[in-house]
Amino acid sequence: MKMIGMEGAHAVAEAVKLADTEVIAAYPITPQTHIVERLAEMVANGELDAEYIPVESEHSAMSACLGSSATGVRTFTATAGPGLELMHEVVYIASSMRLPIVMAVTNRALSAPLSVWGDHSDAMAVRDCSWIQMFAENGQQAFDLTLCAFRIGEDPNVLFPVMVHMDGFHVSHVVEPLFLLEKKQVDKFLPPYHRPYSLDPGRPATLGAFAVPVIFSEVKKSQSEAFASTKPAILQAWKEFGDISGRYYQPVEQYKSEDAKVLLLMMGSFGETAMVAVDELRQRGEKVGLIRLRLWRPFPFEELRQAVGNAEILIVLDRCISFGGPPGPLCSEVKAALYSLEKRPKVVGFIGGLGGRDISVEQFREMVARGREAVARGGEEETQMIGVR
Repeated sequence: MKMIGMEGAHAVAEAVKLADTEVIAAYPITPQTHIVERLAEMVANGELDAEYIPVESEHSAMSACLGSSATGVRTFTATAGPGLELMHEVVYIASSMRLPIVMAVTNRALSAPLSVWGDHSDAMAVRDCSWIQMFAENGQQAFDLTLCAFRIGEDPNVLFPVMVHMDGFHVSHVVEPLFLLEKKQVDKFLPPYHRPYSLDPGRPATLGAFAVPVIFSEVKKSQSEAFASTKPAILQAWKEFGDISGRYYQPVEQYKSEDAKVLLLMMGSFGETAMVAVDELRQRGEKVGLIRLRLWRPFPFEELRQAVGNAEILIVLDRCISFGGPPGPLCSEVKAALYSLEKRPKVVGFIGGLGGRDISVEQFREMVARGREAVARGGEEETQMIGVR
């Protein structure tokens, strides 16, 4: 294992190479371009023995991935924002056909107005597609979770596609020190992909065929139950990866939350900024902690309920707006998860960091103060925005 300075996008490409990925089909889109650009270079230089398919759109990219994965070939793609939306139709097909494609998503805002910078609008638009979804906070995690994604998705007890989310620019374009694994470590962790029912001209079969109403509900119930049952394999993969690398992941990860009366909760790279705010508030004697969701789908209900502990206030940061509806998508999920608890914290939702706007340490401290004020006046049902002029 060696430490190297590398941007998050190239860290993902390195993981894809170490995984001996056989087919890459992708269309470049900011801020994802560096991933597939680097992979194209690797294939052209002979560093990676893979088929690289330069398609004309993201819809075509995912369509090509369907075919390659269905034949039992390890398959990867990457996209961002509008590109994810263009392939939206085919994203559903990949999971319904149980094809363990791995896709890196460098999260980007959705138009209009046009923005190439990051928020979580694109991730939330595909939250119900039955893809396993994991969020990375930095380049190291993007590298690690990409390797884990292949292991998880290709597990015979899983066979679902996996998205690895990273904040556009904040992670994809930032150079950080990270530790790469040696090839022999990856080979020990990631066995060859063997699809039990792969397409073969010698044994013709049809996948994703037409379904009449009398069987459609049963198919979807089966898919739902299979997807809900993937968590043990996710946890096992993360444990084995930790045993090899020393870096362990959990569906819900906590920071100084054990005795906290006020908790911040979020996903993505801003969690590291929130840590600094928590440290500063702790130095002032305030019992504030942090919860970060690593696993977005399947949603970690039990782990979240345990993580909130005896907190009195839970402040949830969404980087996406649910227009005309309840609080942001993450806040809504959190409220639903905690509803059954007899003793649960007051949940205050904030929306911020849209279109790539930063959220400072000072603004995280402001969220804590405003969250307390909202609870004191009985206004915790409000959804507030942070950093808006």
